[in-house]
Amino acid sequence: MGLTRVLGVILFFALLHNPFQALSATFLGSYSVAFAWDSSPSSEVTGYRVYYGAASGNYSNSVVVGNVTTNTVPGLASGVTYFFAVTAYNASGLESDFSNEISYTVPGGLPTLQIRVTPTRQVVLTVTGLIGHTYDIQATQDLKTWTIIGTVTVGASGSLDFSDTTAANVSKCFYRTCDLQP
Repeated sequence: MGLTRVLGVILFFALLHNPFQALSATFLGSYSVAFAWDSSPSSEVTGYRVYYGAASGNYSNSVVVGNVTTNTVPGLASGVTYFFAVTAYNASGLESDFSNEISYTVPGGLPTLQIRVTPTRQVVLTVTGLIGHTYDIQATQDLKTWTIIGTVTVGASGSLDFSDTTAANVSKCFYRTCDLQP
């Protein structure tokens, strides 16, 4: 079975308005990788297991994903190369040989999002990331409908402040930032 990969990185932080005069927090996100594979032609296959680790052919982690041909592995560390392979299993728990292996190197310089609420309830978001990278800042109140509220490009200082001028008008708001570079 052949593997293909679709990469995605999302960093998010929830800000709940509260009675404190000011609030500041930093959320360090983690990377994830999503990929898909061809289904086994065997009618005996009842599911798949994804194996991964930081050394080729030495998989220190695995997850049973069931009878699906896609999976997302969360919690990957910045700057580490991971190796992935998939096995098929039957109702008795017998596993196939490993699929072909793919690798993915998580980009270094994981962005951070710092949120400050001033005494006047102004929300200031500080994006820290790789110099020259562009990040979308998105917000939602329901974790379903995300709106891009700004796009920033990190300059020579490695960080940039952005003010959410609409935040004082809502009771809760969730934020995330996405690195737009490949």
